[in-house]
Amino acid sequence: MDVVELLPRLHLLRFPVGQAYLWHDGGELTLVDAGPAGSGAPIAEAVTALGRHPRDVRRIVLTHFHEDHAGGAAEFAALSGAEVLAHRLDAPAVRGEIPGPDPVFEDWERPLHEQALKLLPQGDYARPREVTELSGGEALDIGGGAHIVHVPGHTHGSIALHLPEHGVLFTGDTVAASPVDGTVMPGVFNLDRAQVLAACLRLAELDADVACFGHGDPALEQAARALRNAARDLGVERHDVVDVASVNGF
Repeated sequence: MDVVELLPRLHLLRFPVGQAYLWHDGGELTLVDAGPAGSGAPIAEAVTALGRHPRDVRRIVLTHFHEDHAGGAAEFAALSGAEVLAHRLDAPAVRGEIPGPDPVFEDWERPLHEQALKLLPQGDYARPREVTELSGGEALDIGGGAHIVHVPGHTHGSIALHLPEHGVLFTGDTVAASPVDGTVMPGVFNLDRAQVLAACLRLAELDADVACFGHGDPALEQAARALRNAARDLGVERHDVVDVASVNGF
């Protein structure tokens, strides 16, 4: 696992598939996503190497239930005592009570997904017994006030975390950066691509300076412009933005 300082208060934790982020608030830390199964101990080691104790991580905010983001949550929660938070629509899958729905693949995505699966640990993994359920719209005591934004599309319960005081946005897999040239783009392996496209523009409206994606290098300046450009290139306009939380009854 690679650890990269993005800002004085923000570190990227990069795994073979996917990535997580560590946000520093004085005496406490917040982990956004937790990597795949087997990531608990490496995350704890990274926290220790940064001069902190795993117990300083008070919460793990999961952007969605997929294994490359939630697989390490139970392991690290057991090591740190951190609270695990996820949207109420993804929480049952995070706890392992039900299987999460499979993505609706476009043809070109299938070989990419097969390659990603080869890099993930095989078999089942530990699940957190307790998950604090979110609905979207909550404010968390992170970074001077963090807003939970419900952005269904990648999964029904996908969320973004916005820290307006710092101009930082964690998008989960709703948005990604191309591994080839860093181009900001809508995420892949979605349940509803139309919702994802609308969500990209909705997130651009937050005017974040920094955007931290679930895959690919973060945008460390003019992130909102990059998100708007990504939506524009795909033909999504402002009038297409809807309250995605209301689509299909979510």
